[in-house]
Amino acid sequence: MSVVAFERARQTGAWSERELNTLVAALQAALAPSTGRQWETGTTERGDAQFYLLGPLPDQACELCVSRIGGRYVLEDGSGRLLFEHRNLDLLALHARAAIPSTPWLMVRAITLWCAVRNAIHDKLEPMIAESEELLVQFAPQLAAFA
Repeated sequence: MSVVAFERARQTGAWSERELNTLVAALQAALAPSTGRQWETGTTERGDAQFYLLGPLPDQACELCVSRIGGRYVLEDGSGRLLFEHRNLDLLALHARAAIPSTPWLMVRAITLWCAVRNAIHDKLEPMIAESEELLVQFAPQLAAFA
């Protein structure tokens, strides 16, 4: 008896409910309403399923992409760089969660502004205050004589 190996039926470009639930659960913090992020699905040119994590409006830039190519899951960042690849979706979901920046951009901008203001005060005002102290030390005895 001879065995003929048939090519497995190719999965369609649609995600199963289990796969979508796994991805959405892993990215739950990133998809919170306060972040303004959304997700969308699509397909590649060859009909493979893709999952996109989109940034806030109005740009909605792709921040993360998960593709199912054959039996493998591929994780890419918004620039198309490969972050992780594996056959286990649960393992890939952990890497997807870690790939999302946890600090909101508004917080990063506020910290940057605070550092810039602090640096300006340190560079500009501190020398003037030091000069004022030197003048006070020099003229304090003369001012005491008037009192």
